[in-house]
Order: sequence, then structure tokens, then C-alpha cells
Amino acid sequence: MRLMFALILTMVCSAANAADTFRFTAIPDEDQSRLVERFSKVADYLSDKLGVDVEYVPVTSYGAAVTAFRNDQVQLAWFGGLSGVQARQLVPGSKAIAQGAEDAEFRSYFIANTATGIEPNQDELPESVAGHSFTFGAKTSTSGRLMPEHFIRQRFDEAPDELFSRVGFSGDHTRTIALVESGTYDIGAVNFTVWEAAVEDGRVDTDKVEVIWESPTYPDYQWTLRGDADERYGEGFTHKVQQALLDMTDPALLESFPRSGFIPASNDDYGPIEAVGKSIGLLR
Repeated sequence: MRLMFALILTMVCSAANAADTFRFTAIPDEDQSRLVERFSKVADYLSDKLGVDVEYVPVTSYGAAVTAFRNDQVQLAWFGGLSGVQARQLVPGSKAIAQGAEDAEFRSYFIANTATGIEPNQDELPESVAGHSFTFGAKTSTSGRLMPEHFIRQRFDEAPDELFSRVGFSGDHTRTIALVESGTYDIGAVNFTVWEAAVEDGRVDTDKVEVIWESPTYPDYQWTLRGDADERYGEGFTHKVQQALLDMTDPALLESFPRSGFIPASNDDYGPIEAVGKSIGLLR
């Protein structure tokens, strides 16, 4: 009987500890193996700062990140602008608590295979992009789809499938670069930080693909936390999480994003993203 009681107690304690684990995810905007390696180190950092077990939960798509957040499989997420708005609509009370220093004024790069002969233009998206094939990133990516589509419609007063000969969705920014570099698509839209990191690491052949236009700025990525965090992990936990993110200064950790650091954010910062999402039918 004592052995049975001890076994039951152990099982109950293990279940309680598992329930108390604080879990986070990140939209898969780059190669998944790179993200797992990098964000596992972020989990260790947060565990040390917060005094709870922290686990990084990888997901296979932007939609899966939003679903995991909605279902309470994760309590914190590194979302893009659009996916963050979607998640907060589904989980009332959730809060954007921090963004990268670069995210208040984020940009998309339009890139083209140099064989197209499209000349870069600093002022506007070149008119000569019309009739070429084009790839976005993920369907709900802010920098790889939402804002690029907005700028395309603004510039040409046409939907992408009316302007281009063929339109696709690569799934993430790394694939967009690879598809344009190989000539599978003539043009693509990418997150500027992923492009710059790839160029710096020598993962892009800039003789084959180049930036032809840089977009105006807009708010993008952010950390969003579920609104019941204090109830579940203790009073003041939301503030502790935010402070841990703001205090993250290790370059090796910041490279995971990649960002130079984090600054405070609020739901109101993403009003422009919500407005654009509604205007092109990606948000209700």
C-alpha cells in the first residue's frame, strides 16, 4: 500500500511539474534545424531568469504557432506582426510585451534573379517586375506576404496574381532566397534581417540574386504572452518575462532572432498591421 501511495504521489508531482513548465514557440521563418539549435539556448536563458522550467516547442508553420498559442500548448510566442494579431484575437487578454529594436521600423526586401535584367530602384518597386514570376514567403508572413502584397497593390493597383505571370508561397524567407537565386522564381519578397544575415554568412550568391527595392517601414515581430500567465505562474510573472527579454544582451542569444536587442511593445503598436490585414482580407 505504501509503495502504491508513493508511486501515485510521484506521478502526481511529475504531472504538476510538467504543467508548470513554461513553454514558448517561434514562427518558423527560417530553416527549422537552425531554429531548434538557437531557441533551445534561449529556453535555458529564460529558465535561469524566471526560475521555472522553460521549453522551446518547435512548430512546422506560422498557423501551427498560432494554434499552439490558442490551445495553451505554449504560453509565449515569438510571432510576426500578422500572426501576433491573429493570436491575440483568438486569446483575449494576451499581450505583446517586447519587440526587437529593429521591429518598430521593419522592412521587406524585394529581390530578383539578376538574369531578369530588372534594375534596382531606390524610390519605388520597378515597373519592369510586371509579367515575371513571383514568390511570397509563408501565407501569413508579415514581411514575406502581408506587407509586400500591400505595397504591390499600392504601387500597381492590381492584385499579385494579376500583375505577375505566376505567384507562389515558399514557406519561409530562406526558401524564398533559394528559389529566386536558382531561377525557380524571378522575384521574391523577404525579411530584411534574414537577407542581411544570409549575405553576411556567405549563404547567398549576390551575382545571381540582388535587392531591387526596399519597402517603407512598418511594425513587425514581437513576443506575445498569454493573459493568464500571472494566474498560472504567480503574481508579477508577466513583468518578469518582459524584463528577462529586455535584459537579453548576449549576442549569441540575440542571433537567434536576429536582433540587436529588445524594447517594450504593446498591442496598440500593431494597429497598422491589423488595418492592412483587414484591407486585403487576411484578418476579419
